[in-house]
Amino acid sequence: MTGSEAGPSRTATVTVRPYGNPLPLGFFAFGVGMVLLAGISLGLVSGDQVRPAGLLLAVFVFPLEFLAAVIAFLSRDTAAAAALGLFATSWAALGVLHVAAPQQDRSVAAGMFLSAFALMLVPLAVAGFLGKTLLGVVLSVSALRASLAASYQLGAVRLVELADAAAALLLAVLALYAGTAFLLEDLHRRTVLPVRRRGEARRVMEDDGDGGGRAGPPREPGVRGQL
Repeated sequence: MTGSEAGPSRTATVTVRPYGNPLPLGFFAFGVGMVLLAGISLGLVSGDQVRPAGLLLAVFVFPLEFLAAVIAFLSRDTAAAAALGLFATSWAALGVLHVAAPQQDRSVAAGMFLSAFALMLVPLAVAGFLGKTLLGVVLSVSALRASLAASYQLGAVRLVELADAAAALLLAVLALYAGTAFLLEDLHRRTVLPVRRRGEARRVMEDDGDGGGRAGPPREPGVRGQL
């Protein structure tokens, strides 16, 4: 950057340090949380074991998701950051609930919370499909799982809770795939496992992989507008 308004020209050097891609961390932590929720819904984690599961949600899953959300906001990917942020605090809320009332099977308050949470995931899922289809799929299944969990909390039959557990296990598998896909993508600077990018998200990866030919800062997390 040069200027000559007054006196000799001055030169300033700006060094940009990109942030690492937080999506692998967010997805892997998300998958661990879903396994715990599936265990609770299936009855594999019950009685006195519900409280330790709640602690794990609050002290393991929540901090990692929250860190991923902060980095996503700093990287200027608003959609991913909003999704990670919502999930982060939901893990903390559910963890505290399981710690405070481990024997409680149903709760109207929890049902209302999960219903509202599922509703808020809908626009995020739509935004996900417009950029990264894989993210849209994960958010859509998450909205379905939250709706099933809400229905059970509000009085639905036991079969609904089993469907909730199946959706949670499916999400754990999707989280493993998505975390691995974004990790490999960041390591190789190209798509290795399909994530079905569209629009701006696809252009970002094409710019990363074209080897340059363009002036300006590198198109990496923390510099580009999308992860």
